[in-house]
Parts: sequence; C-alpha cells; structure tokens
Amino acid sequence: MRNPAIVSAGILAVLFGVTSFALSQHAPPPPGWPLCPRCQGPQDRAQAREKEKVDGHAFDPHNLDGVWGNNGIELDVKNVPPFTAWGYEQYQATRAEDSPLGIPLSNSKDPMMRCDPLGYPRLFAYNYGFEFLQEKDRVVQFFEWGHNWRTIWTDGRKLPDDPPEPRWMGYAVGHWEGDTFKVESNGYDDRSWLTEDRRDRRWGFPHSDQLRVEETYRRTSYGTLDASITIIDPKVFKKPWTTTGKINLSVGAELGEYLCVPSDNDLFNQQYVFPAAGGGKQ
Repeated sequence: MRNPAIVSAGILAVLFGVTSFALSQHAPPPPGWPLCPRCQGPQDRAQAREKEKVDGHAFDPHNLDGVWGNNGIELDVKNVPPFTAWGYEQYQATRAEDSPLGIPLSNSKDPMMRCDPLGYPRLFAYNYGFEFLQEKDRVVQFFEWGHNWRTIWTDGRKLPDDPPEPRWMGYAVGHWEGDTFKVESNGYDDRSWLTEDRRDRRWGFPHSDQLRVEETYRRTSYGTLDASITIIDPKVFKKPWTTTGKINLSVGAELGEYLCVPSDNDLFNQQYVFPAAGGGKQ
C-alpha cells in the first residue's frame, strides 16, 4: 500500500521545521529482513554494533564494502565560498515564493519538489544511507533515496574533457592512493542543486555545467569512514568548496526503497503543504 507520508517525508519537515516523528515512519520489515539505515533507532544500532563486535573488529582499509550512514553529510554552509556575479544571479533565482501569509511556499523552486532526481553531489549530503560494492573494475555506490546508484570506474579510464551529454549522476572515476580512495567526476546536469541552503531554507545552491567534484574516502576502522568532498565550479564560486566528515557503518541494516512518486507527492502537497503555508490547495 502506498504511503504519501513516506514518499514525501522530507518535504514538510524540511520546509516548515516539523518534527519527523510521523513523517519518517516505516512499516516493520518482514521476519528475517533487516531494518533500513534510517529505520534503526539508537537501541537497534547499539545492539547491532554489539552483535557484530564492531569495536576492535579487523578490517581491510582497501575494502569499502558495506552500508554507510543514514542521512548523508550536509555541505559546510558555514564556509560557502564567494559567488561569482553569474553564480549569485543563479542563487537568487532559487529563492522560494511566498504564500499569502508570507511563508516560503514549500521552497517552490527546489527540483526535489517536482520529484526531479537529486543528482550528485546532492546525494552526498542527503541520501538516507548508501552502500559501497567493490568490483574488479568499478565501485558501485547505491543510494536509498531515489533507489538509484552511480558507477565509479577504476579501470584506468579518464574523465571526458567534453562530456557528450550531461548526467544527473555525472561521469566518475576513482583510484587508490595509499589507504585513500579518491574519486573525480564531472559532466553534471545543471538542473540539480548542490544542496538546499540550510541557513534559512529559502534558497538552494546551484551549479553550472562546469562543475567538477573531488572526493576522498578512507576507512579508519571497521565501523568508520572519513570522507571529504570538494566542489569546483568556477562559473558559480570564486574558489573550491570543501566539506569533511565521518560516516558510520550501518551495522545490521540494508537499504530500503525510498522513492519520490509524483502522484503521491502532489497529493501530499495539495492536502498538507500548501494549506499549512496559507496558500490553500493549488
């Protein structure tokens, strides 16, 4: 049975600061099936870590396999680089429209509100958990949000200098330097946002077709991954924008399915989001 509250869980919470107690609930999994990363509570995580003996567990620093995190690493909005003139114009164009009550109307410019793919690197910041699977010639990164993936090629190919067509998930290549897995990517579809501006949640951070992304991942223990992402877009920002953080292994969890379904999304907005903003049903 479809559940609009699950499909559109992030919308009301993100836009109006509503707590997520009723918005992120999931039905319990079938017997023998693990919880999704975001479905686990603190007690579930503690029990899983104890059962798996995470502390002190042996690990291979060149093996990134596993389900990681439950909500992504938010981009460091405290250190946003200065915009170029063109970039500032694009940023201002993302400003949410206001309802008759003066409330930002569901951040109406956010592509997420139309069920557009989040794309990358937004999925770095907002993903509900992801899974790395390493193969001989590639690393595949699966995301619960949108139930999609990207392929990071490790077969020696180079990034295209002039990508023939833009991609929501970009073109990505990776290689090891010591114990650090380095990823470079480009060729992104500029309809996506880098992220919502979480300083006041009325704008979004855009990017251009010149966007390049550099990432590093280093497994420092069985249960911990150090990660960094650097956004390089000279058309939008005057210098690179770097975010660093730690991601915990989601022990005892497996990715679920979290899709933005346009029909459910529209129904939820019509019944709850627009009226809450004083705009009435659209």
